[in-house]
Amino acid sequence: MEYIIDVHTHTISSGHAYSTIDENAKFASSIGMKLIAMTDHAPSMPGSATQIHFNNLKVLPEKLYDVEILKGAELNIMDFEGTVDLNEYSLKKLDIAIASLHPPCINAGTIEENTNAYVKVCENKYVSILGHTGDPHYPFHIKEVIDACERTGTLIEINNSSLKPNGSRKGSELIMKDIALMCKKRGIPVVLGSDAHFYTEVGGFELCKKFLYEIDFPAELVLNTSVEKFKKHIKNLK
Repeated sequence: MEYIIDVHTHTISSGHAYSTIDENAKFASSIGMKLIAMTDHAPSMPGSATQIHFNNLKVLPEKLYDVEILKGAELNIMDFEGTVDLNEYSLKKLDIAIASLHPPCINAGTIEENTNAYVKVCENKYVSILGHTGDPHYPFHIKEVIDACERTGTLIEINNSSLKPNGSRKGSELIMKDIALMCKKRGIPVVLGSDAHFYTEVGGFELCKKFLYEIDFPAELVLNTSVEKFKKHIKNLK
């Protein structure tokens, strides 16, 4: 199976990533990618870009090296009511938005609080994807969140970085397995994201591939194989 889309990449604008959008796109082109989403961390992440950065993404070309570029953000969920750290004015300007829980921005709550944060953020019409939901720092009721994703059209991400044995979200694999198996049972599509913080990680799905193979996840439920198929599932994509 050929994966030609990476929905989750970072540039130097995130503050703790180390490549430019040009470097990311050039590498993506070299490995046959057709589309990448540039999803730098939103302003509440220490060291990340300010709101004006996201307001001005229109200056970027639609394609670089024949790779389509979606201008987006990885939003920080700031409270258990699903508040995110870009306002509607900025969100309207994005092609795509991932919403994630990050320790620098919000302390873990109870399982009920974490669940409510995910459910509420799914109801934000500008949020396209829930990022790295396997993070064991933030336990949640899986069925309730998947119900919310299905109801609102929000996609669940299978995050390659979360599967790294020495990564910052060690222990994610078991939670991600429960999430993926429920999506498989219910026929709910998922999307893969590299969470690249350096250009050579763009399109890097080796751990995702192994993970999906081991649970016999249906290829037709992975949206990274077709730009048309992917765009059809992204809510609010301009």
